[in-house]
Amino acid sequence: MKLYQLTYLISPELNSEEATDFSQEIDSLISKKGKLIKPAIPSKKILAYPIKKQTTAYLTRSEFHLDPQETENFKKEIKTKSKILRFLLSEKKVHKIKPERPKIKVAPKEKRGPAPKKAELEKIEEKLEEILKE
Repeated sequence: MKLYQLTYLISPELNSEEATDFSQEIDSLISKKGKLIKPAIPSKKILAYPIKKQTTAYLTRSEFHLDPQETENFKKEIKTKSKILRFLLSEKKVHKIKPERPKIKVAPKEKRGPAPKKAELEKIEEKLEEILKE
């Protein structure tokens, strides 16, 4: 089963209670075909441009799991609903969370042990002269 998202616009001719009932009807249709994850909650929106001569609509979004073979039948059933102005059924990608890399802890200076001895500049110069003489 894949994760899908159904976004649809319900006709503004319905009042808010009727729109909620209609979205529950669509959710029950989804439950028959697959497994509902997030039920739809309609909210009234002003549309950017008219759709079927309507300037406002109830925007609703549902998430659910469905077999890919069932999507065509599901789309056909949604198209028969006259209260839906427009809908979009899209497959949602499941993002895998990468495990965090372990953080390296550095011990405090007093627990690290003695600092390495620094070489004196004079000794380094003497060694360089010996090497260059050879």
